[in-house]
Amino acid sequence: MSISTADPTVSFVVPARNEADLLPATLSSIQTTAASIDHECLVVDGDSDDATRSLAREHNARVVRARPTGQGDARDRGARHASGRWIVFVDADTRLRPDYIETMLAFVREHDLAGANCRCRVTGDWRTVPFELLFNHGLPGLSPPPFPGFNIFVSRPAYFDVGGFASGPNEDVSFSRRLGRAYPTATCPQLLVETSGRRITDDGFLHTVGHYTVLEYRRLFHACRKP
Repeated sequence: MSISTADPTVSFVVPARNEADLLPATLSSIQTTAASIDHECLVVDGDSDDATRSLAREHNARVVRARPTGQGDARDRGARHASGRWIVFVDADTRLRPDYIETMLAFVREHDLAGANCRCRVTGDWRTVPFELLFNHGLPGLSPPPFPGFNIFVSRPAYFDVGGFASGPNEDVSFSRRLGRAYPTATCPQLLVETSGRRITDDGFLHTVGHYTVLEYRRLFHACRKP
């Protein structure tokens, strides 16, 4: 059962829109990993017309209503309703291991980090393998490392100090790079989460690569135009 206190150790923020098929497994994994600590779970619902909200409540999550204006806006709305000392952003199609919280808390405390993520396994066929290699071996080698939005672990003060999430092209990269320029961040190599490769399966490998390449070009273009 989800434990919620006035000052929980961890707030899980799960953006979701029409995620009734995958959300229960995600919330069950959160309940399992956080069973022994004070925590809260917030599902930020982007005007779903399926059973997303009712399933969230069945799993003891608090539902925060939001307009469907993008993942970044949904994550930020959840963070502003959260009260945990650490905020964990988890996508609705991502499952955590039972030792996720214990390992991540130990990792950030040992290395005095304000933010972290961990390695991942992307479900699907061979087309997901290059993405796993990028997430697990490519991005962690950059300075500061970009964090894919499906798994971001950040201290509450640092989150708000750098301005939080905002929707836009590759908003997870923008946020985690801002965070990493201001605070120490890193990828935990001892831990895996499992996230869905459904976009790659549905859209194809080349289309998915092209989609994120265009988003990154747009992100860099907009960043260059800012004063």
